[in-house]
Amino acid sequence: MGESRLIHGRYRLIDLIGRGGMGEVWRARDESLGRQVAVKCLKPLGQQQDPSFMRVLRERFRREARVAAGLQHRGITVVHDFGEDDGILYIVMELLDGRNLSQLLDDNRKDPLPVPDFVEIADQVSAALAYTHEQAVVHRDLKPANIVRIADGTVKICDFGIARLGHDIGFTARLTGTGIAMGTPHYMSPEQIAGGTIDHRSDLYSLGCVLYELATGVPPFEFDDAWAVLVGHRDTAPEPLRKRRPDLPEPYERIVLDLLAKDPDDRPRDAAELGKRIATARAPQSVGAGLPAWATGMRIGAGARPARASRTPSRGAVGELTGSWTAGFEPDRPEGTPPARERPTPSPATLAALAGRHNAGLSLGRLGRWEEAGEVHRAVAAEREHVLGPDHRDTLASRFEVAFTLSRSGRFADALREYEAVAAGRERTLGPEHADTLAARQETAYVLGRLGRHFEAHQVYTAVLAARDRTMGADHPDTLRCRHNLAFNLSRLGRLEDSYEVAWEVAAARARVLGERHPDTLVTRCEVAYTLGRLGRWPEALRTYQDVAAARAQALGSDHPDTLAATYEVGISLGRLGRSAEALTLYRDLVAARTEAQGAEDPETLRARHGLGVNLGRLGRWEEALAEAREVCALREKVLGAEHPDTLVSRREVAVGLGWLRRWAEALSMYRGVAEARERVFGPDHPDALASRTDEAHCLEQLGRAAEAVGLYRRVAALRQQRGTQGH
Repeated sequence: MGESRLIHGRYRLIDLIGRGGMGEVWRARDESLGRQVAVKCLKPLGQQQDPSFMRVLRERFRREARVAAGLQHRGITVVHDFGEDDGILYIVMELLDGRNLSQLLDDNRKDPLPVPDFVEIADQVSAALAYTHEQAVVHRDLKPANIVRIADGTVKICDFGIARLGHDIGFTARLTGTGIAMGTPHYMSPEQIAGGTIDHRSDLYSLGCVLYELATGVPPFEFDDAWAVLVGHRDTAPEPLRKRRPDLPEPYERIVLDLLAKDPDDRPRDAAELGKRIATARAPQSVGAGLPAWATGMRIGAGARPARASRTPSRGAVGELTGSWTAGFEPDRPEGTPPARERPTPSPATLAALAGRHNAGLSLGRLGRWEEAGEVHRAVAAEREHVLGPDHRDTLASRFEVAFTLSRSGRFADALREYEAVAAGRERTLGPEHADTLAARQETAYVLGRLGRHFEAHQVYTAVLAARDRTMGADHPDTLRCRHNLAFNLSRLGRLEDSYEVAWEVAAARARVLGERHPDTLVTRCEVAYTLGRLGRWPEALRTYQDVAAARAQALGSDHPDTLAATYEVGISLGRLGRSAEALTLYRDLVAARTEAQGAEDPETLRARHGLGVNLGRLGRWEEALAEAREVCALREKVLGAEHPDTLVSRREVAVGLGWLRRWAEALSMYRGVAEARERVFGPDHPDALASRTDEAHCLEQLGRAAEAVGLYRRVAALRQQRGTQGH
């Protein structure tokens, strides 16, 4: 292949950057978008292959490449495009500025990596595998050469689907006479060696082999003979890591040895559980401080410089403090702040400590400990602003995480202020159409929607979508995600036909690009079903939700949270169609499944119980319905807080039950309390606040207080008219 070769009339090959058994990797220029990319060209297929085999191979390639292109996580290499050009199958990926783990070990003269590097790599890879395994995607060839640490410290897994393609094409070497695919023998699981069933636990074993090598400098079975390596994986217990590396903390040795269990059932259940074990090992709680021990000494509150309202990149593009800052750039700064060029250069130890604390905050978030994660990110943001400046990408990265934790905690107004500042900071430093700027603006739109400000959200989504179309193309996963969000927001604006049309188009595009059963396709089909319900087309909505639930059950299992979420929507549709007895049975089963999987006080368990109570009421069993609503309301207040939207929904359901039991005075007090809370949280003209005031007026009518009811109805009408005027 010459340097001037143009692939598919678009990708200009510049120079060869890698070669292996599967083919070549080139640095290339995307002539359409003017950006540099990596193009992996698989070996020419040749003319000697059987035509029917080639058809199957091409279809397998398209399917595997679609799956890889659909993986959207900061720890997964982004796949931009794929296809076939003159008999060569090619995949276009992001060009990574970094070193794979084999190269890092070579750079370190095969000595073990420092413990903080080992832990950080383990944490990031486990998070990426947790995501891919949730998508029912197994890597099959995890090894140091397929894991890259880029310049900003982010760790990315490469080559999803490539190992299986290599097996199909026949490029992998085989042991003579055995029929066992060699792959990379130092990192193969016992079940791969035996030719058995491969699932996500095989990836966990391979990760154990990688971590063993990072921690000790050698793989768990280091022999010159490939057969001896395979026998070691199958029959021999690995030498404990601390015999080779005494300074390695014991919890990490235990984690690696558990990953290397011969029986898949003896390994961690999944990568999510592995991530929790790593987070627990690296972040023990400090006594009485309210923060983990590693946060000791972080300056927060009055002792830290206040973090200015400026924001950062997308959730999937967390910056680490290892990159250089823009030379000569001097952003706007508060009076008294020294110019950027006068700011002292922070020491590498300071930068490393802040990077570790930032990532520990991410670990807390993955554990669902959002309040603690937010405190950590706020402290790190203040420290980073002090040493790097308010618009440094890493300061903005921490501020973005602050906003994310606020959003996950239901503090949407606070999250909005943070996201707006991050978007402004990124626009100043990266430009208005940089992917990270657009990601922050898209999060801004999401939070606006959660605040009921759907018209403003619509304006932001429309602008971001136009930019994504220009810079990424209509079928890029990020573009489709933005269009999906736009459809969601259109339905909240009451533009149901528009929402249905956009959602249907996104579902079709995702099915074409990613596949009919891809999780993102199914998410959009759920949005199609939701809009069908809002349009009163409940039979179609029910069928769509049932299809999604069945597809998720097949791919993920009947007790997977996404499957249960679709099942919940099936129950909603049954209730709307007057089939409340069926809905009641469904919700009882759903409550049992949610309780077993997530616990009795999990928000999703409580949501299922709420649905159960609603359908008890529809069946006229109001005493039971009221009792259920009171219990759910009390639990939601305990778990989520007194003014969380879900708590207020339950409080309203209590009022509904009181009304049906003719206890109007009690219902009035409850409706009024809900209305006041919603006005405090969302504002007086939010649709939910207006609906609560309408409920209050209805109670007043039932109590014979007609004049008060009329006054309240008029107030609601005026607010609705005012809101409609502002929205146009």
